[in-house]
Amino acid sequence: MAAKVYDILKGSFLTNDDAFKNWRFILFAAVLAIVMIFTGHSYERKVHKLAAVNEQVTELHSEYTDLERRLMFMQMESTIARKIGNKGIAPAKNPPQKIVIVEKIDGNN
Repeated sequence: MAAKVYDILKGSFLTNDDAFKNWRFILFAAVLAIVMIFTGHSYERKVHKLAAVNEQVTELHSEYTDLERRLMFMQMESTIARKIGNKGIAPAKNPPQKIVIVEKIDGNN
């Protein structure tokens, strides 16, 4: 058992007769490690991008809420009356009346 550990530490397992089998495993493990590192970095990049997009969505939602509040205020009758009051236009004191036109249909054209 001690001899095997000594061979591993010395590196003779890479140069002996059945070293090809060991090299294949080492290359497989190295490729697997590179793939794991790449996927980890890719995952982290996506997480950061998602956080930035979520922050942007929150900012746009608050901007939308603020603009909606301003629009509601600008559409109020009192606000409109105050803005057009300077021009001499005021809301009607009497409600509008409906005008009905009755046509007489003549039989003679």
